[in-house]
Amino acid sequence: WASDRIGNAGVIGFVTNGGFLETNQADGLRKALAEEFSSIHVFHLRGNARTSGELRRKEKDNVFGMGTRTPIVVSILVKNPEATEHGRILFHDIGDYLNRTEKLEMIASYKSLAGIPNWQAITPDQHGDWLNQRDDSFGEHIVLGDKAKNPEPRLFDNFSLGVATGRDAWVYDSSKMHLETNMQGMVNFYSAELVRFNAVHTGLDTKGRQALVDNFINTDRTRISWTRALKQDFARNKSFSYEQSSLTTSLYRPFTKQWMYYSRTFNEMVYQMPRIFPLDGSGENLVIMVTARGAKAFSPIISSVIPDLNSMEAGAQCFPLYLYDEQAQEKAEDANGDLFGDNKQQEPGLKRRDAITDEGLAHFQEAYPSEQIIKEDLFYYVYGILHSEDYRTRFADNLSKELPRIPRVKEATDFWVFSKAGRDLAALHLNYETVATYPVKFTGKLKHTGKDFSNASSEDFYVTKMRHPKVRCPETNKSVNDLTRITYNDKITLEDIPLETYDYVVNGKPAIAWVMERQGVSTHKDSGITNDANDWAIETMENPRYPLELLQRVITVSLETMRIVNSLPKLDLLSD
Repeated sequence: WASDRIGNAGVIGFVTNGGFLETNQADGLRKALAEEFSSIHVFHLRGNARTSGELRRKEKDNVFGMGTRTPIVVSILVKNPEATEHGRILFHDIGDYLNRTEKLEMIASYKSLAGIPNWQAITPDQHGDWLNQRDDSFGEHIVLGDKAKNPEPRLFDNFSLGVATGRDAWVYDSSKMHLETNMQGMVNFYSAELVRFNAVHTGLDTKGRQALVDNFINTDRTRISWTRALKQDFARNKSFSYEQSSLTTSLYRPFTKQWMYYSRTFNEMVYQMPRIFPLDGSGENLVIMVTARGAKAFSPIISSVIPDLNSMEAGAQCFPLYLYDEQAQEKAEDANGDLFGDNKQQEPGLKRRDAITDEGLAHFQEAYPSEQIIKEDLFYYVYGILHSEDYRTRFADNLSKELPRIPRVKEATDFWVFSKAGRDLAALHLNYETVATYPVKFTGKLKHTGKDFSNASSEDFYVTKMRHPKVRCPETNKSVNDLTRITYNDKITLEDIPLETYDYVVNGKPAIAWVMERQGVSTHKDSGITNDANDWAIETMENPRYPLELLQRVITVSLETMRIVNSLPKLDLLSD
């Protein structure tokens, strides 16, 4: 509107959210701006509160204080028909670690565009990126997956987002018994509403029913969670019953399993998951999960159970070891028992096959012709490469904007190092519940003899919310978290936690932080459903100490993960 208003000549000034400078979704906008204006000045004021760690400290205060959590930019867009240069982009970043007062004082001192020093000229790349431009060599490597109509050569024949339930509080629970109760209640309530609707409204087609649904149904959130798809089923007069077979184990968040009601009806979107983890629970599998485009930082994890969409930031993209295809199984036996008779019957079934493509395997066999490489070796090679700090640093800007591509290392010996590292990492990350507990020091009211807690009862290990004790920082004289200690409950404190534990970050947080966050008790505001992680410990694991031991085990996992990651060879690529 503003561009149309000024016609062929004029100046537009905006103060906006700065997300458009980097997000994939705004690449078309950036290209349009460069085409439409003769010059663009962008003054980046930072202040993005949706970051963490060192990046959050660099962003520091927002110029609007607590008025927004988004980064702020001032954009001056100029249309000058007499300009000799078109699409000229100039950028200035206000700087790191500045508080609100310092930023406002700098803005006031500049007074005009001419007063801002050191404008940086930006030449957009072919993708429309202005900042954090991609490494073009990334495109030389084979992509993990491609769902285009005419896909390029790819490693995995299919992949999927994790399950998007639309009603997490209802279909997930640490207690299998509570999940059964919650889902039976919701399904029964849906059925009662359907009966009530049909008693009042008869003879309507789906379109007529759809027009009445929203104003008819009871939206009591303590009884049911309505979503678009469930309302559509209601309008189609579909009836459902509770299915015990839908109960299964899921990965809700990294290092956090829960019971799940796995269902096409009561999960809003299952995507391609039934081809990876069949709905009837008949097939085992492994999936390498990666953060989706737009995540603050790239990371992978592996799972042997169905993952939730939000188990990884921006939506978990899941690449499986196997795929399960629907097929017709033939019975080639006639009435006389003739194996080759014509009396063939068709039976539905699932056929398991490798998810890694033949072309993907051939791509790597070509690089190492003297090696006997199978698809499983390549699956773990992928997991090893995705953990390489060299890979993640070199291609950081690509990984934030597109699916990973997997390079071929120059030497076959390095291929096997990465493949073995991938196997070792997978073993750690899949078996995190059974690895050795790290020998922390225990303090608190509950006596610990050095080998075990003496005279402890099940109740002594009940946890509601773990936290770090506070300690005074000598440099800033401020109170900060003591990362070497964790208060488990009012009776148990863990001490002597190695700081290196926090180096293993998955999905934006140290692995141990996921355990601290998820092992506790929470109540969903809308439904009133309480999810108690101690139920998983007692009912499923039959071990009330499970949350405490999980904390110790994930310390071990973190330290071992970083030992393997730090021992990986430098990324010496065949294409370099």
